[in-house]
Amino acid sequence: MHPFRFAVQQGTARSGEAWAKIARRAESIGYDMLVMSDRLGQQLSPFAALAAAAAATTKLRVCAFVFANDYRHPLMLAREAATLDFLSGGRFEMGLGAG
Repeated sequence: MHPFRFAVQQGTARSGEAWAKIARRAESIGYDMLVMSDRLGQQLSPFAALAAAAAATTKLRVCAFVFANDYRHPLMLAREAATLDFLSGGRFEMGLGAG
């Protein structure tokens, strides 16, 4: 049986520093993951935002619920995911679906 993990969902912030503060706060109070959705609208772009959250923390895993495969070419999506996983030290988790 896998251990139970807790995540916080967030997709917006007033500034880059506010986004980093959200990630650091989530990590400091014991959340295992910061997750966000992939949709067009008023939220931050997932890859850049998750990379910034990973850079601001040391243990917090970063994840997108489901990357909408209609928005991106599969090869580019794989490249972005591999880069984020590399830069975060293996802390990236990815969901993939129809959106």
